Amino acid sequence: MRKDVRILLVGEPRVGKTSLIMSLVSEEFPDEVPPRAEEITIPADVTPERVPTHIVDYSETEQTDEQLYQEISKANVICIVYAVNNKNSIEKVTSQWIPLINDRTDKDSRVPLILVGNKSDLVEHSSMETILPIMNQYTEIETCVECSAKNLKNISELFYYAQKAVLHPTGPLYCPEEKEMKPACIKALTRIFKITDQDNDGILNDAELNFFQRACFNTPLAPQALEDVKNVVRKNMSDGVFDNGLTLKGFLFLHTLFIQRGRHETTWTVLRRFGYDDDLELTQDYLFPPLKIPPDCTTELNHNAYLFLQSVFDKHDLDRDCGLSPDELKDLFKVFPYMPWGPDVHNTVCTNDRGWITYQGYLSQWTLTTYLDVQRCLEYMGYLGYSIISEQESQAAAVTVTRDKKIDLQKKQTQRNVFRCNVIGMKGCGKSAFLQAFLGRNLMRQRQIREDHKSFYAISTTYVYGQEKYLLLHELFADSEFLSDSEISCDVVCLVYDSSNPSSFEFCARIFKQHFMDSKTPCMIVAAKSDLHEVKQDCSPSPLDFCRKHKMPPPQPFTCNTVDVPSKDIYIKLTTMAMYPHARLRCMCTCNRCTFCVCQNFLNSDLLHSVKTKLYTAVLNRHVMQADLKSSTFWLRASVGATMFAVLGFAMYRALLKQR
Repeated sequence: MRKDVRILLVGEPRVGKTSLIMSLVSEEFPDEVPPRAEEITIPADVTPERVPTHIVDYSETEQTDEQLYQEISKANVICIVYAVNNKNSIEKVTSQWIPLINDRTDKDSRVPLILVGNKSDLVEHSSMETILPIMNQYTEIETCVECSAKNLKNISELFYYAQKAVLHPTGPLYCPEEKEMKPACIKALTRIFKITDQDNDGILNDAELNFFQRACFNTPLAPQALEDVKNVVRKNMSDGVFDNGLTLKGFLFLHTLFIQRGRHETTWTVLRRFGYDDDLELTQDYLFPPLKIPPDCTTELNHNAYLFLQSVFDKHDLDRDCGLSPDELKDLFKVFPYMPWGPDVHNTVCTNDRGWITYQGYLSQWTLTTYLDVQRCLEYMGYLGYSIISEQESQAAAVTVTRDKKIDLQKKQTQRNVFRCNVIGMKGCGKSAFLQAFLGRNLMRQRQIREDHKSFYAISTTYVYGQEKYLLLHELFADSEFLSDSEISCDVVCLVYDSSNPSSFEFCARIFKQHFMDSKTPCMIVAAKSDLHEVKQDCSPSPLDFCRKHKMPPPQPFTCNTVDVPSKDIYIKLTTMAMYPHARLRCMCTCNRCTFCVCQNFLNSDLLHSVKTKLYTAVLNRHVMQADLKSSTFWLRASVGATMFAVLGFAMYRALLKQR
């Protein structure tokens, strides 16, 4: 809505333009009328619409034609004043003033006109019979008001209608010739209907209508008022009400009725509450609310945002199969001006056996958008009506800005839920397969992916110590050894080499030395295609010795050439490294040589299980005699055994701590 309104009064000399302005301001007819009134500004708190209003007078004797043209170009609404007792001034409305104004304004954005018949106190008849044909001829004429500056008749109403013509224009909403709403208005109201229809059954029930009423007008409708509204629709439309709820046709009919009865402000209040401007386009302020993101911080959706997105998914998952079919996905995005997700999305997130995006995949894609392009996320949430449905000031309330990563490192803990892993390796080493395996696709399923539908991202959830986290894999095409700052910036690095290609690891070693050797970003080396025959790498040292030298986990064998779904263990390890970069977790292997593996093997050994079993049997066996339980020798043996386990456990803890 406009922040102010500029009203220009034009017309033939001596029709009372200046008198109208002065009568409005002083609330009495002036004894002496100057040739031209100075520009007057009416404060916002005085006007009905609470908007500052500037009223500008025009005098043919005081101003040049050039000054008139300038005022016409600046005006938001123009009042053409004529005297009801002067036929010549009425004829000049069509012969001079309307053509002059139209020549000085754009055809696509005509200024609204108000016809003002002044001096109604001097005649007993009305001029409306003469004016109505003119109003039917020129669609830019909003209304006609007969008034009298002398006895103050309709003076306030005149300027109210002028203000209303600017703030609540008819032009964008309604076509008088065809007596129906314009397509842009129907499109906007249809989107509003679909957002308000929260159960997606095609009708607005009483609860949804009341929510709509509160959201737009800050007050619910009384039960009788609801019935009255539906009865009005029933009388005029056979299919406007169904199952005691308002259909889309009934909803559109109601707004057509409001406009035809001159209550444009009702429809405009609804449109503006849902983010529309005077051209029925969603405003930039609505789609892109301010959101400050400091450096080294990331953006994530908060709990309320996920609940909202879950309700949107449930609303459109009509068959309740936890997957969105192409038709269901298309229906979900009908409130968007375009289709936001391309075919690559199906290779970015998890899908079901039919290739449909699952519930988990749906949330993952929203998480990805929020992390990579938060402004796009705000835009999408705006299309879905997040601020209205969630009763928030804007969709910025759906986003959490994480704290600086440096603080996470200092505190040795993180509050983030999304971690980025850049996957780097020479061409053909298996990076794309590594991404797709994260989504549960083995090599056979990956071969069915079309080349033009491939994605350089993959995102899904992993569980680290019982906590659900999102891991975002980003495949980098490092044709050279140079990586930009944005490519280096991540939470963990995955360097992939082809274990069957003798020249593959050398590229990873160079990338590590050049970009990550002195950084605090944890790195993991993955030996891809481990199902093939492993060959010796040409470079020295070997991948295993290289990892030992730089205190990294040993190379992790990986293959997606499996019958079943590829294992997620390696992705859990990556997420763990991203969550705890300070821990320098190097014990992620099965080498059977490091302290971690030795301790793990001991804990899982048959000897230890045998000792545990015998101890439990000795304590819990029902055949233990009551006398034995009272024997001091029995409890001495138990105490010694417990002490030995405590000492052994402490020794293993110290050994692990030292190794890490």
